[in-house]
Amino acid sequence: MEALHEETPFDLSFHPSAPLVATSLITGELHMFRYADGLPLERYSRLFVAKPHKDSCRAVRFVDSGTAILTGSADMSIVASDVETGKVIARLDNAHDDAINRLVCLTETTVASGDDDGYIKVWDTRQRSCCNTFHRHEDYISDMTYVAGSNQILATSGDGTLSVNNLRGNRVKSQSEFSEDELLSVVVMKNGQKVVCGTPSGALLLYSWGHFKDCSDRFLGHAQSVDNLLKLDEETLISAAADGVIRLVGILPNQIIQPLAEHSEFPIEALGFSHDRKYLGSISHDKMIKLWDMEELLGGPQLNHQNDMPEANAAVHDDELPEANAAIHHDELPEANAAAGQHDELPAANAAAVNHNQPTEADSDDDGMDVDMEPSSSNVSRSKKKGKGKRLDGFAPDFFADL
Repeated sequence: MEALHEETPFDLSFHPSAPLVATSLITGELHMFRYADGLPLERYSRLFVAKPHKDSCRAVRFVDSGTAILTGSADMSIVASDVETGKVIARLDNAHDDAINRLVCLTETTVASGDDDGYIKVWDTRQRSCCNTFHRHEDYISDMTYVAGSNQILATSGDGTLSVNNLRGNRVKSQSEFSEDELLSVVVMKNGQKVVCGTPSGALLLYSWGHFKDCSDRFLGHAQSVDNLLKLDEETLISAAADGVIRLVGILPNQIIQPLAEHSEFPIEALGFSHDRKYLGSISHDKMIKLWDMEELLGGPQLNHQNDMPEANAAVHDDELPEANAAIHHDELPEANAAAGQHDELPAANAAAVNHNQPTEADSDDDGMDVDMEPSSSNVSRSKKKGKGKRLDGFAPDFFADL
């Protein structure tokens, strides 16, 4: 499948159970495609084109088992739209004080958002409010992944650091030292023992779990910026670089196993697997979304890997981490600000165990993991992406109630 957009797409998201894929554009538009599952990829249809945002739409994710789709924008809003029609179901204006750059689903009822000012917010759809806020980074949030076993979010930032954000204690549990490069993408490998981050120089930084202060290894196999990482299995990942090439990469031993495909000569903005992992989706500055048959890319039938939705990965121990990753958008227009500084009404309790400001002994911050000491504050200069976006009026406290 190859479909052309009129403008540059920034993110993509596959439906968790149906042959649907959504893209978000620099124009604020949301596009929905249906591809022919089990049939040639050339057969597809564009179901609708909607415009939920007036500024660039940087992030898109299916939520509530695929019944709604969330988008985050440089206009600082989060919008829920109907999957069948694209009509806006609910809108949360001023969700952050700066442009929203990243969305990631944590559980069936919780979603995390990251902005250009380094804030991360966790939204509980049942409590209809923001239940956690983290601010340790001094630049944009480039990527996030959820660690189900220990209820933590790993985040990378343009300030060159990796953070471990504990949802039970509502605090940043650890933060790496500043690297020479920005950190653009993050995945967890080797059964939770290694964290891999992509950088603009093309190096992959490997961190050992629990020892996040400095990377334990550097893999210099890419010649250009590694903007996206997608976990294939515990030993291998798929990388997307600024040269437009999609590669299969082995971790420990570190090696580029083979190039899989060339999307175009332009940087790739996002990668994603279909719900059954039969197809790999990519979008690029060539304004195209392309779907690749994984069996053809890898040269044979593939194992039925678990889907990389966090709820599909049961972590038995604290060190067993689910797959989670997504697209990174750090090259777009410097617009907007969004409400990260404010703490939207925090619920007293969260049944999903996402927020406990006063943790009990059983829920203490000691997750049985050897994690570095509490991070220190940083002095890195802020990103050029600091916003020019306009603040919207009309905060909708019942935003998630309408989902």
